[in-house]
Amino acid sequence: MIKERRDKRILLAHGSGGKLSYELIEEVFAPYFENPILNQFNDQAILPIEGIDLAFSTDTYVVSPIFFPGGDIGKLAICGTVNDLAMGGAIPLYLSVGFILEEGFPVGDLKKILRSMAEAAKEAKVTIVTGDTKVVNKGSADGIFINTTGIGVRKKGIDIGGDKARVGDKVIVSGFIGDHGMAILLMREGLEFQGEVKSDCAPLNRLVSQMLDTSSNIHVLRDPTRGGVATVLNEIALRSLVGIRLEEEKIPVREEVRAACEILGLDPLYLANEGKLLAIVGKEDAEKILETIKNNPYGKNAEIIGEVVEDYPRKVFMKTRIGGTRLVDMLVGEQLPRIC
Repeated sequence: MIKERRDKRILLAHGSGGKLSYELIEEVFAPYFENPILNQFNDQAILPIEGIDLAFSTDTYVVSPIFFPGGDIGKLAICGTVNDLAMGGAIPLYLSVGFILEEGFPVGDLKKILRSMAEAAKEAKVTIVTGDTKVVNKGSADGIFINTTGIGVRKKGIDIGGDKARVGDKVIVSGFIGDHGMAILLMREGLEFQGEVKSDCAPLNRLVSQMLDTSSNIHVLRDPTRGGVATVLNEIALRSLVGIRLEEEKIPVREEVRAACEILGLDPLYLANEGKLLAIVGKEDAEKILETIKNNPYGKNAEIIGEVVEDYPRKVFMKTRIGGTRLVDMLVGEQLPRIC
């Protein structure tokens, strides 16, 4: 727990997306800004304004390195904010972009990042309509940081949120997990393994729209970024006051990622993803929704990986390949900071 001590300091692990991040938000930020909308703790706020449900989200990107296999900080910024809006069932429309540039940053690299952002925005069918740029002294930043804010609209009748999981629901993941986190780690540390590992960075708003066209029986949508699948499912279990049981053999992990995790002593359940979603859906429509996801290019490796249960409320646990059961807790510490 984060205690009221004047000498307490922020650690890199507070930005990892795991247990320390959760406690920082709950115990430090939330008491000052508490209100009914913020208290939902979703990736976006849904604002009812004159008969329209407006979706609003913001995020800041400090990934290191800024260029990595499968993307860069610019593509990440656009896709990340688009996906946060989409996870509320909204249609993303407009973005703002703010840049903090360090003195000496190469203009050629900036142009490359801007080109990547433009391409990602075009694919997601969103428009960048405003922004800001600041330059700081050399040594005061790490090349470039990007903030993006997005707005969109959500159709009436959609009710998706982290507290909506119900006993009997099925848990779907839209494809291989851990690709982004492992791509960043290998690039950062200069490690090479057989087979190339690329970030899965991608906009998921079209996929979400197709899912909502298929069924209204979708209760929770989340993109498992920092902290990975394990941490996000724990947050859902806490908010919904339910247990979540996973089937290890059903969880899709690319062989290259699995092999690297075994060598490095990591668990793919805690690695970040930037082009995958978790969907908790009514069991009656689970197979139909799964089929829709598989028919999308960004969901062809989707699987049903578990279900929502009464047992162990507020906990996530997993049936292992050998038939045992183990607790799956939130990420503790800093498995990989500055991942997005």
